[in-house]
Amino acid sequence: MFQELRDPNSSKFQVSEFILLGFPGIHSWQHWLSLPLALLYFLALSANTLILIIINREAALHQPMYYFLGILALVDMGLATTIMPKILAIFWFNAKAISLPECFAQMYAIHCFVIMESGIFVCMAVDRYVAICRPLRYPSIITESFVVKSTVLFTLRNFLFPISVPVLAAQRHYCSRNQINHCLCSNLGVTSLSCDDRRINSINQLFLAWVVMGSDLGLIIVSYALILKSVLKLNSPEAASKALSTCTSHLILILFFYTVIIVISITHSAGMKVPLIPVLLNVLHNVIPPALNPMVYALKNKELRQGLYKLFSMAYTSRKSLVDVFLGFGSFLHSGIGSLQ
Repeated sequence: MFQELRDPNSSKFQVSEFILLGFPGIHSWQHWLSLPLALLYFLALSANTLILIIINREAALHQPMYYFLGILALVDMGLATTIMPKILAIFWFNAKAISLPECFAQMYAIHCFVIMESGIFVCMAVDRYVAICRPLRYPSIITESFVVKSTVLFTLRNFLFPISVPVLAAQRHYCSRNQINHCLCSNLGVTSLSCDDRRINSINQLFLAWVVMGSDLGLIIVSYALILKSVLKLNSPEAASKALSTCTSHLILILFFYTVIIVISITHSAGMKVPLIPVLLNVLHNVIPPALNPMVYALKNKELRQGLYKLFSMAYTSRKSLVDVFLGFGSFLHSGIGSLQ
């Protein structure tokens, strides 16, 4: 668990692994939370996989808006998968130990997928803004080239900016405590165990939370404010109501996504002891949006709903045909045996 530092002038010891204790204050019965968390994880994987299959199968859905939905589905599955296997292993197999490299890798992956999701929200907000506020220019602005360029740009940003998080965390000395009151390797939760100054880690975390994520949130708010302004000018009450309903459901998920980040950031930066609620929010933040995004973003869309019905109808028809084949084969065997008798 501890290994001596290679610096001959240092008498400190370096922790070689961390122990993830789970949810603080409820360690004795936290395993009961594994069922709803596992169900949310299964829902996230299955729902997003369905979205990808529908978009891939339906030629009519090969459009920029649906490409963004497909990218969001991939990011959602990645975001949930960065934490859920380890959390379920903690609850089901008491596998609480995690090595430092694994911990820092998880830390980096979480930040990458969270920032990527934020970037996709920006792209989707811009897509909706152009579609509603500049409908005549939509085909010339939101093209497949726009999707590729924006995806590449945000991917580079999302892989480069979070590199500082695990690099700075790895530079700290973990010489005494190694028990983390958390289910995952959060940056400030891990660095709070270090024996040296961690102010640079806190500053870097605040930079990512407020500058990178804050700028994304600002663009999203501006886009939806302009959408709302344009919708309220519509002469058709039915069209305005439909657009408002869609925007409201989108904004609820987006606000939940960013509010949790702000709460976690403020909790840690204020130097408070990590209570149950922020830790629970941190975990749910990585699994609830991936589970709900397909339903809110995709299933409210008429074309995707039709694709879903068609997929299920094909599955039902295939299943029925397979049953008919088995029944026909059974009848053939029964008639053959009867003729022999």
